[in-house]
Amino acid sequence: MTQSRSFPVALVALVAIAAAVLATSATADDHKAHKKRDHDVAREALLRREVLPLTRILAIAAERAPGEVIEVELEEAGPGRLKYDLKILAKNGRVRELELDAKTGATLKLEDD
Repeated sequence: MTQSRSFPVALVALVAIAAAVLATSATADDHKAHKKRDHDVAREALLRREVLPLTRILAIAAERAPGEVIEVELEEAGPGRLKYDLKILAKNGRVRELELDAKTGATLKLEDD
């Protein structure tokens, strides 16, 4: 009788584990798909000349906020506008945030983080 009661408990536990594994897998797939879409959007914007290439943005950043670039993101800056958001480690050890208009390279913001 103990064996017959433990079977349903084991079955429920197995189903719960399977559901958790499937949910984790689906979330990871959604995350990968979202990242791919971000990459595709950036590439298409570059091909349409709506954004400057990253090499140009890095050169502009080196002039305006010398240091080591530790993070770069391409983000929306409003309807139909994109911006590069850079985090730069300055020689004094401070992290600076530099926002550049993605199309023109104009400085939108420069501040210590």
